Amino acid sequence: MHSLPAIAGNGPGPRCTVPTGRPNVLYSRDMPVEPAKLCIVRYPDPVLRQRAEPIETVTDEVRAVAARMLELMIEAPGIGLAAPQVGLTWRMFVVHVPESHPDDDPDEDNRSPGDDPPTATATPMVYINPMLSGYSRDLVSESEGCLSLPRITGQVRRPSVVTINALDAYGKPFTAQAGGLLARCIQHEFDHIEGVLCIDKFLPPDRRRAAKQLRVMENNADAFTPGATARG
Repeated sequence: MHSLPAIAGNGPGPRCTVPTGRPNVLYSRDMPVEPAKLCIVRYPDPVLRQRAEPIETVTDEVRAVAARMLELMIEAPGIGLAAPQVGLTWRMFVVHVPESHPDDDPDEDNRSPGDDPPTATATPMVYINPMLSGYSRDLVSESEGCLSLPRITGQVRRPSVVTINALDAYGKPFTAQAGGLLARCIQHEFDHIEGVLCIDKFLPPDRRRAAKQLRVMENNADAFTPGATARG
């Protein structure tokens, strides 16, 4: 997920990004992962539509991948990144929603790890094999963007509070409640490990507006496909 809804998709994007449509390595479970070579993949890479599989054991390799994902997320800049976005069908994502700063947009809601429930993270977080529950009954509409869908944003309705159960980077289980932007980011990243993108949840006007940009990305992907016929 992009850094903040108000500026989602307006930045230059990460320096390490697989161009749209370029063939990307999809690691199988028996292949060793080289974290330093991981980059953010873009729509319409097929890995973004695959439902991720649980991580059986939290190993040094898993921690190294999580550290690399945090590097890519911060560099982008973003506030969340899921394993499928770096070509891994793992049920893992990382999140860091910073506390509000005096220079932030005054129209944005204040965020703090000390809120009840927390609306920001004190430090970057790793969520492994997460499960969501305890959704609030309200649906709040806010703009969302995605690091795998540069410059595409749209309104998405989500519950304002959610509870997450997951393993941390050392395999220790924990439960946490989140509200506000943190809750939205967690739900956005959880969608990724389910093979769901924010464009699937855009409100109709934004979905129509994004359609042209998505077609361009799809056509560019076709151009990288071996044997593909160029489209005029």
